[in-house]
Amino acid sequence: MPNFAGKVALVTGGTSGIGRATAIAFAKEGASVLVAGRRKEEGEETARLVKNSGGQGVFIETDVTQEADVQAMVEKAIATFGRLDFAFNNAGAFGESASLIEQTQDQYDRLMDANVKGVWLSMKYEAAQMLKQGAGVIINNSSGFGLVGAAGAPLYVASKHAVIGLTKATALEFAKLGLRVNAVCPGVVAETDMHAISAGSSDQIRDYMLSVHPVGRFGKPSEIASAVMWFCSDGAAFVTGQTLAVDGGYTTQ
Repeated sequence: MPNFAGKVALVTGGTSGIGRATAIAFAKEGASVLVAGRRKEEGEETARLVKNSGGQGVFIETDVTQEADVQAMVEKAIATFGRLDFAFNNAGAFGESASLIEQTQDQYDRLMDANVKGVWLSMKYEAAQMLKQGAGVIINNSSGFGLVGAAGAPLYVASKHAVIGLTKATALEFAKLGLRVNAVCPGVVAETDMHAISAGSSDQIRDYMLSVHPVGRFGKPSEIASAVMWFCSDGAAFVTGQTLAVDGGYTTQ
């Protein structure tokens, strides 16, 4: 029997890449999945792939930087499936590579809204529902850059460090109430929008990014999804407030 039969999962940023792979992984484990994202066509495709993988899948158009959208997202999960057991807060944005002194307030607002405000709002409504049920698991998508610095990406690095801070603080607040909160920190993952931006712009950049991953390759969306599945499993029942680097050894250097 699938591990998550009868369970309900929510995936933000589920329109492609890591989010899509995770939604499909939940479905293969027997969960019903609410797919959230801004791109309707791609989100509907993810929901179709969820159904093809054996699960129930529904898409809701959501901008996680808007509180009304986030509230509606969680309400949709409850109205459709009756409960919420797992949430993967994957939605986020990648910043332009630029010196600190060249970056603008608009860039700051965009990154902090997408990567920090969006995670905070999502956890606020997800946690409220899970606490009513007496149990739940939230996983936030940070980044390898949430664990180390990177010259030329100060705002992105700051936003992903903030995700880890939110994860730890929330985990401590609800540790005795049945709610576990953890974070994954991917390295560069191929077949994603962020990979196209960060490593796909030139052969020189791609070769450099490849060279800093000791395993000699980029990650796969399914490998990040596997980490999320473990955090949601009974095998991780004693794990909360933790960050797991799924980065081919990048942050060990």
